[in-house]
Amino acid sequence: MTTSYRGTPVSEGVAAGELYLPDQAGGTGAVTAAGTGAQAVTVTADDVRAAFSLVAAERNALAGRLREAGRDHEADIVEIGALMAADPALSAPALDALDALAGLAATSAPVSGGDQAKHASVRRDPSRYPLAAAAAAIAAAAETQAAILEALPDPDLAQRASDVRQVAAAVSAALAGDAAAAPPPAAPFILVRADVDPAELIRLVDAGHLAGAVSVGGGASSHAAIIARGLGLPMLAGADQAVLTAPAGHPAVLDAGGGELVVDPVPGDAVPGDLVRGDLGPAGLARVRAAVGGSAAVASGTVPSGSCRTADGERVTILCNVASAAETRLGLANGAAGVGLLRTEIPFTRAADWPDRAGHLAALTPVLSLLGGKRAVVRLLDFAGDKIPPFAGAAGLPAFLRAPGALAAQLTAILQAGAGTDLAIMIPMVRALDEVDRVRVELARAAKAAGVDPPPLGMMVELAATAAAAAAFAASVDFFSIGTNDLTADVLRRDRSELRPADASERRVLAAIATTVRAAGEAGIGLSVCGDAAADPAVLPELLAIGVRTVSVGAAKVPAVARWIAQADTRKPVVPGAG
Repeated sequence: MTTSYRGTPVSEGVAAGELYLPDQAGGTGAVTAAGTGAQAVTVTADDVRAAFSLVAAERNALAGRLREAGRDHEADIVEIGALMAADPALSAPALDALDALAGLAATSAPVSGGDQAKHASVRRDPSRYPLAAAAAAIAAAAETQAAILEALPDPDLAQRASDVRQVAAAVSAALAGDAAAAPPPAAPFILVRADVDPAELIRLVDAGHLAGAVSVGGGASSHAAIIARGLGLPMLAGADQAVLTAPAGHPAVLDAGGGELVVDPVPGDAVPGDLVRGDLGPAGLARVRAAVGGSAAVASGTVPSGSCRTADGERVTILCNVASAAETRLGLANGAAGVGLLRTEIPFTRAADWPDRAGHLAALTPVLSLLGGKRAVVRLLDFAGDKIPPFAGAAGLPAFLRAPGALAAQLTAILQAGAGTDLAIMIPMVRALDEVDRVRVELARAAKAAGVDPPPLGMMVELAATAAAAAAFAASVDFFSIGTNDLTADVLRRDRSELRPADASERRVLAAIATTVRAAGEAGIGLSVCGDAAADPAVLPELLAIGVRTVSVGAAKVPAVARWIAQADTRKPVVPGAG
């Protein structure tokens, strides 16, 4: 019988394969208190400590391998899990719960004076506890920490609660050992978990056969979702809890664009018609049907020249948004002409202070070394909006510009690492002309010291007021890049975490974009769109009709965006006076 489960799309695409549910009792390394095997097996407090240490060590080792491969962004995310596993704030409450359990056991029988001292320090006592009790203590400690995070008003910080639960599940699995673990399928599969662990996601992708993922917890800003988008892996978050009872090993189709997982789908024409939604369309339905028939691979194609033409002959350049060497390789392999947005803050999400020149060079070189002769637009550090500042005083562009030596260090490193590229530098979240002026003066100084000409300097347009004043800003910069995510949130006065890319098609947002496009055209400067709306099949044709001719999108989205561009007709302006 066909069963469907809903969730929130966090990384779009279509996938097919058998279900792999590590959280089901008896199916994998997850330990449940109700499991009879978990009741029979016993562990010590030292075993619990060792399990926390093992998870921390495994994640640190994985992060090291990722860094060696130039995948710094993914390594940073994995290392956060390692820090959580090593943090006594998570392990100590679990051990305290075992202390309490031992205390209860001690009160059930007479205890001599000499034994009282021994029971008062049960963490050094070799007493054994049911594995299920230890797993329950770990889960309870994680829930306490997760509840604190979920209560925070910042939605991005609140989603870190999923990270805590993921680490706890990994510790319980490590405590249970190999007897409780079932290997993933040797054929294409869809991972279904209460909370998808970003470290696990990376391991499964690298091992092969992972076709998609579904998480009951988390959201679009979760670390697992960020990893999935970067790798082009279809994923849902916030899924119906009932999905955890789905039959492991059964065939399934994941329509991440439509927000649905279909288990035991009917082959051929019997595939549920409501899978055809969003960017799926008739071609997507054909891919779903092919997948149900046994072929999970979807050929995406590439963009041969980094640009393509619309149906009415307009040339459009396609660049990619990246934060790591792995994403850059994927974008170039998919045919991107270069990088339209290099997010430089990602490697420094745990920094204790502003990075120095050496730190910037270490982060930039693996990416920019892949872009010889190609466009490389490097955005200055952007600890604002959904980019959580790693230390006090780091939030926003003004803080960066005020910090002694911070801007100079990054500009010097960018000029050195990007020497062989078609380099450009971009200022984030600009609010005032003097911010542009300060960066241009510092850039001229750094370029003179390096013995090179200053590269083009542009700015992001991410605020309604900045878009309205685009004509004034255009005289001071060499290009605009429209960040539709923040611009849409600011224009509509809505929280960014509540928005979808398609919300950029609202008239007020399109009008702000049109104003910016017009100002760039009149000033003769470049313009691109680097927000998620550029990779939305409904919004992209409207952007092209307004006059956008360069887009920068996620590395995995390049081929799909090229197809949508080829189908678009730019001769119909959607905002009066925009065409």
